Amino acid sequence: MDANDVAACWEANAEVWTRHARAGYDLYRDAQNTPAFFAHLPPVAGLEGLDIGCGEGGNTRKLAQAGARMSAIDVAPTFIRHAREAEEAQPLGIAYQVADAMALPFPAAHFDFATAFMSLMDVPGPERAVSEALRVLKPGGFLQFSILHPCFATPGRQVVRDAEGRTTAIEVRAYFDLTDGEVETWRFGAAPAEEKARVAPFRVPRFHRTLSAWLNLLIAAGFVIEHLHEPGCDAETARRLPYLDDTRVAPLFLHVRVRKPA
Repeated sequence: MDANDVAACWEANAEVWTRHARAGYDLYRDAQNTPAFFAHLPPVAGLEGLDIGCGEGGNTRKLAQAGARMSAIDVAPTFIRHAREAEEAQPLGIAYQVADAMALPFPAAHFDFATAFMSLMDVPGPERAVSEALRVLKPGGFLQFSILHPCFATPGRQVVRDAEGRTTAIEVRAYFDLTDGEVETWRFGAAPAEEKARVAPFRVPRFHRTLSAWLNLLIAAGFVIEHLHEPGCDAETARRLPYLDDTRVAPLFLHVRVRKPA
């Protein structure tokens, strides 16, 4: 699957995805992934930042609210339209544009930092995207990103539950089976049944890589690995939001921060 095919998939997803995400149906994002990402993000107030694969702009706006001067890109025009509409309704100085992570439309050494919330794993050439991020960062700048955990969110992942519905294990299969655009179909599990029934499932291309492949492509690009985090769910959160209890057993996400040498 090439970049045009990937962009077409995300453009087809974008309208419903935006509506469902803004309705609060993406519990993994809102209750776990994004809070953990910001908890481990260095201070960004006053810095020039780039959000790569911004979607409808929800997390980009959080970065701007933290004091960063933000630009953001996504391959799906509908995502960018919704992001710009939110910017018009509540201006935060964010510049959005349609662009590919593998060919960023910015000069070299332009940004103090870059982020990528759950987007680099959807790029057909992650090594090119990482190299582009390095190019547009100033010396000493950092890239922080989140992806599906390569070890525990494999193409063959299954959640094992007991008779009461509690997660007891994560079955991991096909870890070494690299994928290059195999399409998975799914919906936000927290969406009401009637809402799920009236919309088509999302079609998401998977580009699974092993953990070592991810770390090695970062090193090969010239980054220095600075920080890793694997967000999980504590007992109280699992009781309050049982939907997230699988992450008490094994992490669903991996967060990485790397830095361009000064």
